[in-house]
Amino acid sequence: MSWVYGHIVSLRNLMFDMGILKTRTFDVPVISVGNITVGGSGKTPHVEYLIRLLKKDFKVAVLSRGYKRKSKGFILADESSTVSDIGDEPYQMKRKFREVAVAVDKDRCHGIDMLDECGVKPEVVLLDDAFQHRYVKPGINILLVDYHRLITYDKILPAGRLREPKEGKNRADVVIVTKCPKEMKPIDYRVITKAMNLYPYQQLFFTTIQYGGLKPIFNGALLETEELANRNVLLLTGIASPMQMIHDLSPQCGHLQPLSFSDHHHFNGKNVQQINETFAIMEGPKCIVTTEKDATRLEDLEGLSDEVKASIYTLPIAIQFLQEQEETFNNLIINYVRKNSRNSILAQRKDENEPKDSHRTGNGSRTISFRNY
Repeated sequence: MSWVYGHIVSLRNLMFDMGILKTRTFDVPVISVGNITVGGSGKTPHVEYLIRLLKKDFKVAVLSRGYKRKSKGFILADESSTVSDIGDEPYQMKRKFREVAVAVDKDRCHGIDMLDECGVKPEVVLLDDAFQHRYVKPGINILLVDYHRLITYDKILPAGRLREPKEGKNRADVVIVTKCPKEMKPIDYRVITKAMNLYPYQQLFFTTIQYGGLKPIFNGALLETEELANRNVLLLTGIASPMQMIHDLSPQCGHLQPLSFSDHHHFNGKNVQQINETFAIMEGPKCIVTTEKDATRLEDLEGLSDEVKASIYTLPIAIQFLQEQEETFNNLIINYVRKNSRNSILAQRKDENEPKDSHRTGNGSRTISFRNY
């Protein structure tokens, strides 16, 4: 089955490469963040990093598919949008960055067009989870690879977790190895760099997870992670890969008990009863820790006991670059956006209309580069 699936995906990629399936470029800078594996590789924290990097100087829009939302078509999120309308990850980003336009559309080309038509007119578009959505040609294509399951050692679905053959990484301009240990040894970097076997035009970065202070979902005060040392913790997650959180939090807790559900899980009455009962039988000082993404689906959930509501916290997650690579990455992104902004392109087109500055190819057509970085 993996062989059949792999050949179908390879045929689809070939059709894009040959121009049978069409790819569109846009006159606004587009940055795609995605992966070629099923399961979590840290897309949302990396998109949020890009938002923080760009929002002070540029009008940013985030366009997502809105996985498991109950709506259809293009939706531009506003203050009244719900998780059911736009999905948990876009909802999380809109709540954290209210000044940023967040939209959902399964058809990313249509979504980018609609961002202009509805008046947003962004100066940069961030595509969330769009590495396989080849109908859009991004200016920078960022591929995320989980440190704990490198694509070079993985297999095609269903034997492994790859959505497409590992050669798909060749489409990436930037590859980021995510969820790395904070104290990686030089030999680890060399081994991974060799294993990834990237082309000279591709840049490789390494990031690790950085946790913030615990925030109550319903009420109460902030809780620092150091305060978990004397508490028993129920780690409640509905994400693809909870093992990293289990690994990171276990040494900081008196005792950690995981209660894991599937990715983007919609909690029901049976789950509520399980959460209440599991927490009730835990002894000693205790609390519940969950993710920001799960919190979007828990906050309106009916039936949670008062004890649970008074003890449940979200654990914010951010990313941190290793090997002092942050400045290099930031400059790469900012320079691309500046050089490919609409104003820059319009100025370039104006200059090319001037006879003295025009550059023509052998057949007399003008050439304009939209991919300067």
